[in-house]
Amino acid sequence: MSIPSTMRALQQTSLNGPQDLRLISDAPVPKPGPGEVLIRVTAAGVNFVDVSQARGTFAGGPQPPYVAGIEGAGEVIAVGEGVSELEPGAHVIGVGIGGGAFAEYMVLPAVAAIPVPAGWTDEQALGLVVNWPTALAALKPLGGVTAGQTVLIHAAAGGTGQAAVKMAKHYGATVIATASPGKHEVVRALGADHVIDSRAAALSAEVLALTGGAGADLVLESAGGATLDASLAATKRVTGRVVVYGLAGGAASITNWDLVYKHQVHVIGLNIGILIQAAPQIFGEVMGQLFGLLAAGVLGPGQPAVYDLAEGPKALTELEARATIGKIALLP
Repeated sequence: MSIPSTMRALQQTSLNGPQDLRLISDAPVPKPGPGEVLIRVTAAGVNFVDVSQARGTFAGGPQPPYVAGIEGAGEVIAVGEGVSELEPGAHVIGVGIGGGAFAEYMVLPAVAAIPVPAGWTDEQALGLVVNWPTALAALKPLGGVTAGQTVLIHAAAGGTGQAAVKMAKHYGATVIATASPGKHEVVRALGADHVIDSRAAALSAEVLALTGGAGADLVLESAGGATLDASLAATKRVTGRVVVYGLAGGAASITNWDLVYKHQVHVIGLNIGILIQAAPQIFGEVMGQLFGLLAAGVLGPGQPAVYDLAEGPKALTELEARATIGKIALLP
């Protein structure tokens, strides 16, 4: 197929937030370099990373003006030098941490472009390379969850949270999930044993009450802000683990005094991009387990809420305000 020279794209014009995303029609179509593929984007995933980049709080993030969006799925239409494992016509999903997905065309590293599972549409695969591996890495290689343990999962109605609830139940854990009240039934339907208000003032007390005073064995922490302190207080002393992979509620402070005298727990940081770069063998294990969960039917095709590309600012603003449920897709 012929490749145009320009395309429609959402350009982030400031670091003041997603309200400064602008739809442009003359963005240059990127060209694949060595080891890269060019895809015609059919669906782009919306992630909190996109909000963080728009706010300038993502370490090393792109500087405006830039084409936003890190997660894209679509059809390979051209390949760069040295690419032999993918050919034009293949449908893949991948991540470009520097942006580019909220557009009609996007360049991806070939080694990180995962084939869309057979029988799935491209948009159903959104989450396969961001949300689901993050949830699984937090639960298994980093969090070490085992059957019979209790897992506290924050933002359980979101794309990563929903996958985490399903996986944790599959591994035999008792799940305490947090979400805003209007999302509780969605989370219960996923299999959560207990659902509590994510903004409850006595969140840690509720978790301790549900665990007989012991606390959770593992906490998946993406809320940040004041919730991080509540998460630490809700974690089992000495053996409990808190995997921190997000900061939707802003930065939080924790000191060595806290860890010695207040919260004697394991605090583990997770950034899926750094995990891929620094520990590719662990990421390979995570993806192997993930495809095993797909084969077993624990995870299935996603059902994202769909927005038109022009509605990108609205979609990101609603995500930032925690007004969304599940995965969000933008369709160019």
